[in-house]
Amino acid sequence: MPGNKRNFIAVLGMFDGMHIGHRAVFENARFIKMMTGQPIAVFTFSGSSMLPKYGGRRDVLLMSDSDKREAMREQGAVMITEAGSGFFDHTPEEFFELIIKRKFNALHVVCGRDFRFGKDRAGDVYTLNDLCNSCGIRLSAVPITCGGEPYLPVSSSRIRDLIREGETEAAAELLGHEMYYTLPVLHGKELGRTMGFPTINQVIPDYMVHPKRGVYASLAEIPGDEREYPAITDIGVKPTVGSDGTEIMETHMIGYTGDLYDKTVRVKLHSFIRPEQKFEGLDDLQKQLISDKKAAEEIFSERIKPIS
Repeated sequence: MPGNKRNFIAVLGMFDGMHIGHRAVFENARFIKMMTGQPIAVFTFSGSSMLPKYGGRRDVLLMSDSDKREAMREQGAVMITEAGSGFFDHTPEEFFELIIKRKFNALHVVCGRDFRFGKDRAGDVYTLNDLCNSCGIRLSAVPITCGGEPYLPVSSSRIRDLIREGETEAAAELLGHEMYYTLPVLHGKELGRTMGFPTINQVIPDYMVHPKRGVYASLAEIPGDEREYPAITDIGVKPTVGSDGTEIMETHMIGYTGDLYDKTVRVKLHSFIRPEQKFEGLDDLQKQLISDKKAAEEIFSERIKPIS
């Protein structure tokens, strides 16, 4: 076979969010690796919301490209190949020739049972099975489910709906982890600091799914710091202090006092506390923030001892 001389276990999929169904696919691939000794390579698509499956919609992706690559490496991938929307011009047969045979020189292919590929999503696992059989390549099509009985399917679209509804705990059960955003910290007006609630300001990219506006109990991770800081995160347009309508994600990290401007912080949304609301003034807002902080500390009292 032309191309890469190594035989790879080829894992195929979009893997948006790397939810529990996706992790089952990688678990299957790791088992094959254990039996064969061959490395795992992944073919996925870059996280463009302009991909045909999204119909050009924004506000859809559960994970950034960099976070997805990190998650796939944690699942055992040694090589990751990404393609953009132009790759959908290839027929299923061309896809198979270019990626499975030439790029990966695949010994075994692993994907979800709902995997589609090629122009107009014309290829499915039955097409892929026929193509694999013609070359002596094995195929494992893994059910994308919650497991247990009954076997309920897990879908990224269902997870998106839950997040948009503020149901982050239900979403986490399907994701296998809290919904998180890894974003740079931007400069703000520092009004929170004057009330004793300094915050980091971040903007969720328009291509990523946006949660229901309001306040969440959250966890924050700082690069180089092994701790998870309990926090409260407010997502909205700051109606009390006035804004230009831009949605901001503001996070108060309980017990943290350092400067994080221009650094990248991961914020995990654990549970919804209350919807966005407008207060009469800063005094009323401050009282509510004290209540929100207490709610977050209570939520995390067993998982993480409050720092303050």
